[in-house]
Amino acid sequence: MKFKKGELFCGPGGLSLGASQAKVKNEAGELFSVEHAWANDFDENTCETFRKNICPERPESVICEDVRKLDITKLEPIDAFSFGFPCNDFSNVGEKKGFDGEYGPLYTYGIKVLNQFSPKWFLAENVGGLESANDGNAFLQILTDMANAGEHGYELTPHLYKFEQYGVPQARHRIIIVGIRKDLDVVFKIPKPKYEDPALWVSSKHALEDDPIRDDALNHDFTRHQNKVVEMLSYIPPGGNAWSEEIPEHLRLNVKGARLSNIYRRLHPDLPSYTVTGSGGGGTHMYHYDELRALTNRERARLQTFPDEFEFIGGKESVRKQIGMAVPPLGAKIIVEAILNSFAKVTYPSVESKWSGDIKKTLEENIKKRKDRAAGKQLDLDKELQEAAK
Repeated sequence: MKFKKGELFCGPGGLSLGASQAKVKNEAGELFSVEHAWANDFDENTCETFRKNICPERPESVICEDVRKLDITKLEPIDAFSFGFPCNDFSNVGEKKGFDGEYGPLYTYGIKVLNQFSPKWFLAENVGGLESANDGNAFLQILTDMANAGEHGYELTPHLYKFEQYGVPQARHRIIIVGIRKDLDVVFKIPKPKYEDPALWVSSKHALEDDPIRDDALNHDFTRHQNKVVEMLSYIPPGGNAWSEEIPEHLRLNVKGARLSNIYRRLHPDLPSYTVTGSGGGGTHMYHYDELRALTNRERARLQTFPDEFEFIGGKESVRKQIGMAVPPLGAKIIVEAILNSFAKVTYPSVESKWSGDIKKTLEENIKKRKDRAAGKQLDLDKELQEAAK
């Protein structure tokens, strides 16, 4: 069985690359796999990267256009669908605008695709902060819309995946929602992590050095730093950041207010890297554990599990953003393999979801608990103010 997959907010193709690598056979020897049908993103460099690496023989299948202007009725019918809807307004970093932000409502275009094509399964990806956005109401609304989409509706299995537990050399935590059409006799289960023990996690040093990156590798341009930055990095220990006490006073940053932990933060060679992001300014490039420099885009791509032959199109800033916003191909491959195993009726090691059972009931209870805690804190604060006023 071959599933033809469409994708919105496709990015450079991390999810599609992982999906294309997933292959499963059932007891009868039938092959279950995923084939690219179409994809959409609004950034031209990102679309060119996807075309070059995922579907070079069908460049027209990648529509570079604002999703709000996309005519989904003209798209090819699909059996599977994926969308990593923009997470900016649900992230733990930033203002957390949720549905009130520019990006919050964009998930609804994924719902429109589900309503139009009723694919057999879908996979949606977002940041861990989605769970608590708008006091949990955003997550509940999104899940409700997904469950009721299409002709038959979907059985949902949301889960917070910690990708370092699946062999990705990076502490990257993302909510993945898998939906299986309710009229199908298919039950999806969350694949059991292979590396639950932190001692087994793939380190950044292993990712970058065990198979050394060639000097002429693609997207492997080094950043030129000011002498002051290089000198400051020399005082920051592996795993440390710009607020290290070892940095001399004259080299320290003059920053008031919040001190973000990722500023001039160096990797620790014995641990997975911290989360690769699309940002790069203000000392957030990610910094090498041994050498006094920022990582190259190829090194960042290694931490995201992209193969070295995967070429990102565009300037350094554009490529950095593409890599940081992508789904790690290895993580995508593992989850899609579990979906294919579910359809092939092949058993595999699995774990319970954090939101198992009656998802709506669980989420509503969580929302109530948050509100009760908030009300309790406000009551305590009111009492303190009253006592102080006496």
